[in-house]
Amino acid sequence: MLLLFSTLTKRLLTILHTRRGLGRTRTQTRSNRSMSLGGMDYADPKKKSNFMGKILMAAVLTALCILMLKQSPTFSTPSAFSRHQPGVVHVLVTGGAGYIGSHAALRLLKENYRVTIVDNLSRGNIGAVRILQELFPEPGRLQFIYADLGDAKAVHQIFSQNAFDAVMHFAAVAYVGESTLDPLKYYHNITSNTLTVLEAMSAYGVPTLIYSSTCATYGEPEKMPITEETRQLPINPYGKAKKMAEDIILDFHKNSNMAVMILRYFNVIGSDPEGRLGEAPRPELREHGRISGACYDAARGIIPGLKVRGTDYKTTDGTCIRDYIDVTDLVDAHVKALEKARPGKVGIYNVGTGRGRSVKEFVEACKAATGVPIKVDFLPRRPGDYAEVFSDPTKIRLELNWTAKHTDLQESLKVAWRWQKSHLNGYSSSLVKSS
Repeated sequence: MLLLFSTLTKRLLTILHTRRGLGRTRTQTRSNRSMSLGGMDYADPKKKSNFMGKILMAAVLTALCILMLKQSPTFSTPSAFSRHQPGVVHVLVTGGAGYIGSHAALRLLKENYRVTIVDNLSRGNIGAVRILQELFPEPGRLQFIYADLGDAKAVHQIFSQNAFDAVMHFAAVAYVGESTLDPLKYYHNITSNTLTVLEAMSAYGVPTLIYSSTCATYGEPEKMPITEETRQLPINPYGKAKKMAEDIILDFHKNSNMAVMILRYFNVIGSDPEGRLGEAPRPELREHGRISGACYDAARGIIPGLKVRGTDYKTTDGTCIRDYIDVTDLVDAHVKALEKARPGKVGIYNVGTGRGRSVKEFVEACKAATGVPIKVDFLPRRPGDYAEVFSDPTKIRLELNWTAKHTDLQESLKVAWRWQKSHLNGYSSSLVKSS
């Protein structure tokens, strides 16, 4: 295009120069001085004509440049992400560089969805995004936008520049213990940021929301298993912030035609069975992280042993009972929720296996999966924890045709352990190997 522009410019200059030369019939030198007549100065008409010719030339060149730019594919064709395309569903995955969000993005891309990941990388890993970019390098499949959902201006700009068909909202801090130490962070990050996303969705007409919630909104129910009708009485800031976000979504929906799915899931474990993605929390967050992460750290000798907090709960062995859901099953539930979402409707579902396992059972499964005799220290309870929680997945099975398939606790831990062993420094290990 630049070569063509240069050629046309040269031709135009030649033509204008020729025309100016043909207009001169005299060989004498033209005076640059103005003509004085009756005490008044008048501009030389020939000089004025030359000046007008230059203006004309500049105008013609500008018009040619604009025309050629418009004919350029990069100018005339908008980004695939900025326009709706029949047969292609464009999903915004907030927190898509995180543990669960990256697995969801992988599944969506495998199912031929168009994906935009928005993440501020405070908890997520750019390495996970790079893996996804390597797996799906085709134009219009995946884009990553570095942004903070706490910046409303940035969020609205993202929505204005992209044509989203749905939002999967994962982005959130998610540690119960940390929430008790820094509750304001959780209310800002979860409740306030969800409001910002919802406002942007409303402003730009995005029709579908799949919201990542938690069983922590139920608190410590008196009756097990937990159904979707179980009263929500959260006992820690994490659960309270999530419930507030749910309430905002439900209140908004009363006067909206948006399709909404709220998934309250339980304790997530495992990783991609093909070993492409895994869980790599930041070292400074290990103290607050999931028990599975602590298990792997103990098996690798990063920490001296596994700390089990609380042995005096009213359970069979005195330790907490949890419902452990494999991340592969969890993202499958999100995709099914997206497929089943309908305008003007709200779906609320528990996502779990329906079976509770004690922390002691988990520790024994972890020892078997890693093959390491992990040292275990039993400590007092952690603030904000509850004794027993596991789901009744009947509703999601009947309405979304979803059932957990990866229910072998030891096998899920073994799959994740393989990723941990091959990524001793998290995603930075895989990046070094692939370079």
